[in-house]
Amino acid sequence: MKIYTKKGDKGTTQLLGGKRVKKNNLRIDAYGTIDELNSHIGLIRDQNIEQQSYDMLIEIQDRLFTIGALLAYDSTSNKMKLPLIDEKDVNLLENEIDKMNEDLEVMKSFILPGGHTIVSYCHIARCICRRAERLVVELPETTLQFNLILKYLNRLSDYLFVLSRFLTKKLNANEIPWNPRS
Repeated sequence: MKIYTKKGDKGTTQLLGGKRVKKNNLRIDAYGTIDELNSHIGLIRDQNIEQQSYDMLIEIQDRLFTIGALLAYDSTSNKMKLPLIDEKDVNLLENEIDKMNEDLEVMKSFILPGGHTIVSYCHIARCICRRAERLVVELPETTLQFNLILKYLNRLSDYLFVLSRFLTKKLNANEIPWNPRS
């Protein structure tokens, strides 16, 4: 398969189903941000982390590919069968959050992002996840699995935050609370 087709040379791209849209289309921006998030999660996964977190990040990357496909799907001219996300995908994130939280101290203030490179990668991914969520909110509610995608992204940003705290503890890094100036 050739990587370049030259069809996008004039600023358009193709949705799943064949419809061409401008590359600054909100749908393209949304699934492009999902792709960016997926790449950052790959960066976290490539670090020296425990197997449980590694496996979970692989699962999340799979789900993000599915979400990207759902967002690229043009339901007006397409009847192709796509993989779907499920409520159990959200539940898996919640269960992992709960497991990691068992080992963490209760937060008493906001936390400054950072403390270790891996932790910083988690915070960057969390921020990209929130941006993806904001972009998806702007799409039509008729987008395939719209509500479940929003729910998954919301929970994923929570997961990434808790993962940052969990890794901070595992790496004996400093968690610096934000102390607002008066």
